[in-house]
Amino acid sequence: MSGQTLPPAIETVALRKTFGPIHAVGGVDIALAPGRIYGLIGPNGSGKTTLIRLLVGLARATSGEARVLGTRMPSRPLLSRVGYMTQSDGIYPELSVWENLRFFAGLYGRADRARLLAALALVELDDRRGTPALELSGGMRRRLSLACALVHEPTVVFLDEPTVGIDPALRVQFWAHFRRLTGGGATLLVASHVMDEADRCDELLFIRDGRVLARGSADELRRRAGTDRLEDAFLHFAGVTGAAAAS
Repeated sequence: MSGQTLPPAIETVALRKTFGPIHAVGGVDIALAPGRIYGLIGPNGSGKTTLIRLLVGLARATSGEARVLGTRMPSRPLLSRVGYMTQSDGIYPELSVWENLRFFAGLYGRADRARLLAALALVELDDRRGTPALELSGGMRRRLSLACALVHEPTVVFLDEPTVGIDPALRVQFWAHFRRLTGGGATLLVASHVMDEADRCDELLFIRDGRVLARGSADELRRRAGTDRLEDAFLHFAGVTGAAAAS
């Protein structure tokens, strides 16, 4: 579509999800262009995971729409183009590292050996292929979950707290790979409550109580909030000041 604006890779229209009296997602409207890393930043319980589950199609909206690559979710046929790393480890503990990876790749018809080996190399689990997942450390299970989410080379990737429990050196490698994915045209939405990773994203969406408070690059949000710290910028947009912030 040369010379034209590309359609959004991820889009929501008045998207809402309620659980009884709880408004987990409260009327979110976003349109995210392809080929970028978006950070969904907010504290635990802010609605990040629920929003991602609606976008992936694992939950049905109370009202509004969620679309991925122009397709209204949930859509089973589209899942072959979507990668999803859950907040909890979405792997089978009784299967080995290799068996887990082969299973998830096989779901999408992408189980060739070279692809699987490349995914293991990314997360540095080459030497643990035969190890049952239940015998892995927490950090290793997170690494395996990431490999399973990326092994089919999806176009849109949703990552829910992907670097929890990962050592700093490997975290840098993960983010370098995320950047390579967007260089190839993929779109990533990364949910996190860790502000020190926010500067690695192209654009941030601050979320609290199921609503997007502000959107922009890290530098832009700091400038608009009149602060040098993203934590303070978040508090500014959340309307939290003084004693409330200290508590």
